[in-house]
Amino acid sequence: MEWQSRLIKVYLKVCDLWDQGIWTSCQRFSSNQSKSLTDQEAATIYVFGVMQGKMTIKEIHSFTKHFLPEWFPNLKNYEAFNHQLHQISDAFSVLVSKLIEDFQYLDFNQEKVRILLDSFPISLAKNTRSAHAKVARELADKGYCASKKMFYYGIKLHIAGFSQEKALPRPSVVGVTSASCHDLKAFSSVADKLKFCEVFADKAYANKSLQNELKQKQQTDLITPIKKQKNQTFIDSADRFYSRAVSRIRQPIESLFNWLQEKTKIQIASKVRSTKGLLIHVFGRLSAGLMMMKI
Repeated sequence: MEWQSRLIKVYLKVCDLWDQGIWTSCQRFSSNQSKSLTDQEAATIYVFGVMQGKMTIKEIHSFTKHFLPEWFPNLKNYEAFNHQLHQISDAFSVLVSKLIEDFQYLDFNQEKVRILLDSFPISLAKNTRSAHAKVARELADKGYCASKKMFYYGIKLHIAGFSQEKALPRPSVVGVTSASCHDLKAFSSVADKLKFCEVFADKAYANKSLQNELKQKQQTDLITPIKKQKNQTFIDSADRFYSRAVSRIRQPIESLFNWLQEKTKIQIASKVRSTKGLLIHVFGRLSAGLMMMKI
């Protein structure tokens, strides 16, 4: 059956990447290291559960326990499974990095590689509840999402992806910041990695000094819609046409975010209760999304 083939592919991929160095991110410093369920199996169960539409760790555990007992006979109770996932929470971000490495390519038929850039919110609490939320303070804080016109407590997921004709962008750089972090500040921290390319982004990334610096030092064009200047009441027709053209080019990155949300419900983290839980939620679901793009 198709789901069986997909489960096998996910497990083999996780094991392969684990052997390439993921295991170093979740070593145990304890005299009792024996585990009936391996870390690779625990990661596979979570990723495959998300791929099957299960949205919480409890749902994933229940699904696996009832429908896949012959595949994971050593899976114990929910508390033990949840504890093991939290022990390997850091491994999921490394798993995402390894999966993204498989997407890397350069199209030498183009003069410059085209990269699409954007971010979207992952909320632990919205609107009035955002003022009192205290979960995962090492990563999350309160911010405002202009596109959704809402205050929220959480983080931002940033993705830069290679543009593809008639297909979703291939992720090349992924990162998370607190909700209050401005997109331009987040981009500035990784801008030096983008060389000989065209980067299409929204108005939040418009900055003349950064655009000039990228152009001179890295031969990279940062292209954004035209932003109104202070006290400017309207944008002329030529600038409006240019802005619409840029928005059409960067539309696939918005489609990628919509696809990720539809498939993994990554934006909704209201059930998260810890920093490790947030890492599992974000990078575990992102791993599932990347797996679905590949398998």
